[in-house]
Amino acid sequence: MRGWLQMPILLLGRAYRSLWLRVGAYALVSVLLAVGAAVVDGWIPLGIASLVQSEDVMPILSILASSLLAVSIFSLNVMVSAHRAAADISTPRIHRLLLEDTTTQSVLAIFIGAFVNTLTMLILFRMGAYSERSSILVMAVVIVLVVLIIGALLRWIEHLSKLGSLDDSMRRVDRPARQGLKRLARQPALGGMPLTPDIVLPTVLDTVSAPRSGHVQLVDMAGLQECLPGEARAYILIAPGEHVLEGEPLVQVSGPLTESAIRRIAASFVIGDIRTFEQDPAIGLVALSEIGSKALSPGINDTGTALEVITRSERLLWHYARERGSALQGTPPHDRVFLPVPSAGALVEAAFATIARDGAGQIEVARRLRAALLTLSDGPDTELAEAARAMAERALLYADRELILDEERETLRDTGTDR
Repeated sequence: MRGWLQMPILLLGRAYRSLWLRVGAYALVSVLLAVGAAVVDGWIPLGIASLVQSEDVMPILSILASSLLAVSIFSLNVMVSAHRAAADISTPRIHRLLLEDTTTQSVLAIFIGAFVNTLTMLILFRMGAYSERSSILVMAVVIVLVVLIIGALLRWIEHLSKLGSLDDSMRRVDRPARQGLKRLARQPALGGMPLTPDIVLPTVLDTVSAPRSGHVQLVDMAGLQECLPGEARAYILIAPGEHVLEGEPLVQVSGPLTESAIRRIAASFVIGDIRTFEQDPAIGLVALSEIGSKALSPGINDTGTALEVITRSERLLWHYARERGSALQGTPPHDRVFLPVPSAGALVEAAFATIARDGAGQIEVARRLRAALLTLSDGPDTELAEAARAMAERALLYADRELILDEERETLRDTGTDR
């Protein structure tokens, strides 16, 4: 993918995954289809047009219009209820992923689009925009709509059997978490140079401040490099996922900047109120950890869910370590832009810290967590292995304080001793 296409594709992907766009597109097509039927009626042969009369079509349109309005409102209520239930039993972060559910969007778009189409046709019939020849064409459109509605209802029924469940929520979080870690392993700095502690910054730097407060969601690395004068380098101080306040330093550049360049550099960042999954590799691990932590609360006490979260996080970080070990080396495309990279310790912290604290008093959770961390400590990535060992020791300290029986403490210490 060409670098300058990265940001437009990310923004188009956001729009494509939004509910309003899909519903609006279906509604617009429905209106155009209804109006088009009135335009092309002169091309319909008279012999075919006489097969269907307006009296045959009008009752069907009335039934569909009234039914589809009720179905659309009911489906929206079901969607909202499912989203709230998923947020209650898992994590509030799941709501952002559920809003991007393409099945729900398509079903609602078909219902609302069909309602708009039938209502528009009814209005055009009453206004006299349709001639008798249009009735056969309207009936054909109605038949297609009925087929689409039946198919959407079947998809909706099957989808509702999973929507909002805990298993579905964890699968939805697992997918972007896996993609984010894979991207981090292959392009740690989003195609730029990693900004590590051993890099010495120039003494003279121009600073670009954040234009607003919020979380850094997206960084246009290609656009940022194009803004740099000559051979100047840009050092990004706030990585995607981190919070910045308006007026705080966002980027430092080793070269004089014009007002136009400063505005263009600031425009290379998308800053919003919440963390998003596109360029933030840790948010998926945080969301999974929140699911496990909520399952361990006294009011829920669901150790099975916590164990599954540990397994999923272990699997994600294991594949990340393997992917990182086999990542291709070479000069990145945006070699004059430096970006802070999440450390392995930060990833392990995001995945296991809350579960290590909240599950310390339950031997089943403590043993599974220690086993997972010791497995990661034997992984191919040395930095991740060291972070996993450190987290295993911290989890052991938590458990020593919370476990009541000495036998459980000894059992926990013996976990993984055969390695």
